[in-house]
Amino acid sequence: MNGEGASNWFDSGGGDYARYRPDYPGELARFLAEVAPNRRLAVDAGCGNGQFTRQLAEHFEAVIGVDPSADQIAHAAVDARIRYEVAPAEALPVADRSVDLITAAQAAHWFDLPRFYAEARRVAVPGAGIALVSYGVARLEPGLKERFLAFYHEEIGPYWPPERQLVDTGYAGVDFPFRELAAPEMAILRRWGAADFLGYVSTWSAVRRAREAGKEELLSAFARDMTRLWGDPVQARPIRWPIAMRLGIIA
Repeated sequence: MNGEGASNWFDSGGGDYARYRPDYPGELARFLAEVAPNRRLAVDAGCGNGQFTRQLAEHFEAVIGVDPSADQIAHAAVDARIRYEVAPAEALPVADRSVDLITAAQAAHWFDLPRFYAEARRVAVPGAGIALVSYGVARLEPGLKERFLAFYHEEIGPYWPPERQLVDTGYAGVDFPFRELAAPEMAILRRWGAADFLGYVSTWSAVRRAREAGKEELLSAFARDMTRLWGDPVQARPIRWPIAMRLGIIA
């Protein structure tokens, strides 16, 4: 990726959510399946293109992925164990007392939580698990880290929707009216080249809003700087996202 390519990155259509959003580690779905009282049915609310839904399907007889975006559902990978539905988390198209695990991965900050919790109680079998999962700000190597954090907090910061603060805090401040359980420490680990990392950044809602506000040069300057700091753009560098979770049992 040369300097010109970097400066044009955010114009390039690189914001492909399904391609660039990092998957959760397999241990997360495995752990949540162990919390569930049975493994007949899980529901993944706000499932997007089904990244985490597919991981749940490795541990349950059936999974229902629910998202209000028809475009996201259209890009979800087909799996015989998964049924995808276009619907909001506050109106789950699921039968009463039928679900062993309800998850929301990087999505609960968009929900009307009291209504979602009411739906979770409606569809849950006694003792079902419920998990609000998120991953925090990416952690990069020294040299890259400082430029990235300046962009995240100061330059692009004003363009994050208010709900982003809930993600940054791991939903620590939200009401969670369930018997809460401790969760083990987990993280998403990747080794990416510069193009993959910038592709990931291009999926952010704050980047979209900055572009709509005409802040193309701000984005281009960040892409140029990160490409320069990366060195060889194809060199795979470690990136870590800490996972946060509110985990509970529905009585």
